[in-house]
Amino acid sequence: MANPLLQSFDTAPFSKIKNEHFAPAIKQLIADTKEEVNVIVERTEAPTFANTVEALENTGQQLDRVTSVFFNLNSAETNDEIQKIAQEISPLLTAFSNDLLLNEALFKKVKTVYDAREDYNLTAEQKMLLDKQYKGFSRNGANLSDEKKAVLRTIDADLSKLKLTFGENVLAETNAFTMHITEENDLAGLPDGVKEAAAQTATEKELKGWVFTLDYPSYIPFMKYAENRELRKKLSLAFGARAFNKNESNNEQNVLDIVNLRHKRAVLLGYESHAHFVLEERMAETPQKVMSFLNELLVKAKPAAQKEFDELEAFAKKLDGIDRLEKWDSSFYAEKLKQQKFNLDDEKLKPYFKLENVINGVFTVANKLFGLEFEIDNSIDKYHEDVKTYRVTDAEGTLVSIFYADFHPRAGKRGGAWMTSFKPQQKINGINDRPHISNVCNFTKPTASKPSLLTFNEVTTLFHEFGHGLHGMLANTTYKGLSGTNVSWDFVELPSQILENWCYEKETLELFATHYETGEVIPMELVTKIKESATFHEGMQTMRQLSFGMLDMSWHGSDPSHISDVKQFETEAFGDTALYPETPETCMSTAFSHIFQGGYSSGYYSYKWAEVLDADAFDYFKQEGIFNKTVATKFKETVLSQGGTVDPMELYKAFRGKEPNPDALLKRAGLLN
Repeated sequence: MANPLLQSFDTAPFSKIKNEHFAPAIKQLIADTKEEVNVIVERTEAPTFANTVEALENTGQQLDRVTSVFFNLNSAETNDEIQKIAQEISPLLTAFSNDLLLNEALFKKVKTVYDAREDYNLTAEQKMLLDKQYKGFSRNGANLSDEKKAVLRTIDADLSKLKLTFGENVLAETNAFTMHITEENDLAGLPDGVKEAAAQTATEKELKGWVFTLDYPSYIPFMKYAENRELRKKLSLAFGARAFNKNESNNEQNVLDIVNLRHKRAVLLGYESHAHFVLEERMAETPQKVMSFLNELLVKAKPAAQKEFDELEAFAKKLDGIDRLEKWDSSFYAEKLKQQKFNLDDEKLKPYFKLENVINGVFTVANKLFGLEFEIDNSIDKYHEDVKTYRVTDAEGTLVSIFYADFHPRAGKRGGAWMTSFKPQQKINGINDRPHISNVCNFTKPTASKPSLLTFNEVTTLFHEFGHGLHGMLANTTYKGLSGTNVSWDFVELPSQILENWCYEKETLELFATHYETGEVIPMELVTKIKESATFHEGMQTMRQLSFGMLDMSWHGSDPSHISDVKQFETEAFGDTALYPETPETCMSTAFSHIFQGGYSSGYYSYKWAEVLDADAFDYFKQEGIFNKTVATKFKETVLSQGGTVDPMELYKAFRGKEPNPDALLKRAGLLN
């Protein structure tokens, strides 16, 4: 049978793909793409924008499609065989990327066009593509000597394998731990739905009683509601020790190897550190600016955070005689204090947030803002029965995007939530080729007696990822490399974070927050309480985000060669932001997938950076009306559809009319005096 990955396809043919198809297809497509590049290199005519830059942008179309299918499966539906294939093909793809970026003859042609760029009548988007392409070469070794190019190749090959291994270890450790409970009194405090889900997990594992895991839908409610402090401690330490245990899944050496290789790579390319290399192409520009930004927020947040922590510790002591508040006490007592202050219990909210209703809600918001329609299409092939597939159209019925939604945890799926793409948007051969976008989350599965009911935090997560999804779906650029979420990393969180704001608004909640049994619309008093509690422990939450950003910059902002103890280094990096007593058994870095496996190295600060943008941008919506069509259309046309075609600050100013005001964030967070 012919390899389906070597045939042209629109939607990914998941049902026809077997694991053994991937490696041969990718090897063949690498060879095919090399031939496409050779045609550009060997062309005898003088290099022009069309025959060099544009031609290069359009190479490797099928290779890109197939690798996106493969690596998305490796995140959302992996197994031992797929992980083995990933270890085989990742070095091949890295070597191919190096072959491209270190190709002297190709770089010479691109540089010829770049040097004569003023002679061409280029559009703003063409200028951006040329600039990005030229920097892609120059920032990745094109100007190095042959000897240094060889070193760079080795570093990149090693890094590609290390990052894969890091992620595999975190997933293995997450799947390896289960907490089996056989005594019902150990479940005291847990809501019925949580107990039922744990009983279902036990049944699936052919055990009696209840089983809790390190997957978020199991872990988070246990930490929030379980009265048994020792069991909370057990689960918390297991979660915090992922890939930090003395076994074959330990990531300590991987962390050290990754940061040292990144630093060597940056120095080889003429930069002071990995962070200096990364930030040159971000809105923040330099590590100094990032640290200044984080420290400025720290000064504002720390007094509030300390006050909140002291209040929580006093509350726990008064309630249960707890002398020292530990990390495993945090969610439990915060939830009790929140209930006391606002009479707001997440469990009372969950019946109003049936997953299907929340999905319909976010679709309705997208319709009211941007005129989008979502229709389920079961004819679209999918990689797992949990996945739902939709055709997204505009008001005229024209296809905007295909949308995949994958919302429940399983053994082959990494934790967390993310947006990804199976096919990019681009204009090619006179056709506006529309994107195929996916949202992947890990929400509680339905049980025998209850549908999937979300916590309010999960509702905001769904809206967040869908915001990224809209950025991909509404893309309308010429070149795939500048399309959708291909923007500066500290700008990419604006579309996702701004959409979370709608979750707190009465007008939005009334669209979808109906009781799954009675159909009753969420009472106004609960809406008011959601709004009132929105800034509960905002100081501590801000400190948590700042601690992650500072840890990231500590690993990547200077020479890490002196670091030998991952845990000790991390503890020192957390110094200014630490509130809870240190737990020697746990380590964040060994499971910090965002920066060691994903693309957030030297970029974790971008969540707070984008919060400044989203608070200021939503303030504009609030002034004009949260469903104001004029503002929404302006946001779509200046931000969502433009991708990376224009400098992000220019895009923001085109929408807002001015640079963002940080006071909007501090005001929303209740941190402005």
